[in-house]
Amino acid sequence: MSKIKSLRYLGFLSLSFALVLVPGLADKSSPSGSAPNEGRKAVKSMGSSSTQVLEIIIICIGVLGAVAISVLLFKLWQRKKREERQARLLKLFEEDDQLEQELGI
Repeated sequence: MSKIKSLRYLGFLSLSFALVLVPGLADKSSPSGSAPNEGRKAVKSMGSSSTQVLEIIIICIGVLGAVAISVLLFKLWQRKKREERQARLLKLFEEDDQLEQELGI
């Protein structure tokens, strides 16, 4: 049970980290009205495009990690439920065997 809770917190933490990166995609350049800076903006935009690509890649990795953790948690939950059902079924058959033994059948 604590293992599932710790994995849930890990998933929440990774999702929170991915959401923190999303505001980093906003355009940080301030508008300027002077014409001589237009050439400099073009040079700066070329350099910032690589950082934007890097940020997008990091966000994609974060989202994929969150999806992977979610799938893992779902699989663990399914396994736990299946084991509980099997345990109930075995317990039911054990109770029937005990009744048969008591009745001498």
